[in-house]
Amino acid sequence: MKIYIAGPYSKGDQALNVRAAIYAQDYIECTLGHMAYNPLLSHFQHMLIPHEDIHYWYAKDIKWLMECDAVLRLEGESQGADMEVAIAEERGMPVFRSEFEIPPSL
Repeated sequence: MKIYIAGPYSKGDQALNVRAAIYAQDYIECTLGHMAYNPLLSHFQHMLIPHEDIHYWYAKDIKWLMECDAVLRLEGESQGADMEVAIAEERGMPVFRSEFEIPPSL
């Protein structure tokens, strides 16, 4: 599966939020054998080339979401992640609330 990681970015400590998403990505890829799209890696792009319009990031993320088979929703308050989950549910995509709910790749 291709799994989209949805989680908080701007609420709380951004560095810790990015770290949590990277750990989830590594688990999905290295332990479960799936591929993961981690939109929080855009944090590093934003550090070098800031795009202050949040809609730039949302549009980019939604395009990637549409290419995925499932969503992992990380803990924490996030309007963006909630929006991504709503889109996934509308499309009938599985939404996992923990990486430990995701079945391993066959």
